[in-house]
Amino acid sequence: MPVKLHGRSREQRYTKLADWQYVAECSRAAHPLPLYGNGDVLSWEEYEAKKAASGVAGIMVARGALIKPWLFTEIKERRTWDIRSSERLDLLKEYTNYGLEHWGSDTEGVEKTRRFLLEWLSFLYRYIPAGLLERPPQRINERPPAFRGRDDLETLMASGNCRDWVTISEMLLGKVPDSFEFLPKHKANSYG
Repeated sequence: MPVKLHGRSREQRYTKLADWQYVAECSRAAHPLPLYGNGDVLSWEEYEAKKAASGVAGIMVARGALIKPWLFTEIKERRTWDIRSSERLDLLKEYTNYGLEHWGSDTEGVEKTRRFLLEWLSFLYRYIPAGLLERPPQRINERPPAFRGRDDLETLMASGNCRDWVTISEMLLGKVPDSFEFLPKHKANSYG
């Protein structure tokens, strides 16, 4: 049975980076049991470096996949994907369609889909397009500075203002009810 370990404690939350030296020590101590590490992977380069340096059998990706769901493709293909806003909108459309298929396209299904979409957008906005990075790769604990995207949609997708996330949801699911309010579970992820 594999052992799974996160390199950060719950008390640390996301204020400190995962301790991959500790993960490596645990990996050696767990041998011959396979140990899977987790923490702060947002690029294929980090994945490869942390796997090699720690000696783990594999790496779990959590928050990195919420910020960059195409991260698994990057890892598999060992490349950085400079994904465009239109491609990201296609991912959001696909996600929305899955939500409507699962919860239904009635008012309740649309609003449940919207809530989950908005929670995802509270992570997804933190992606900085690879073509705009001053020094790649992007690090998971570095908050993106405000930037102007290569098109208006990219700028909207980069907004940390949850009202802009609602605007994106309206592009996919129609207008929100007048009484609609959204506050992400991870309140530190937004303003507005």
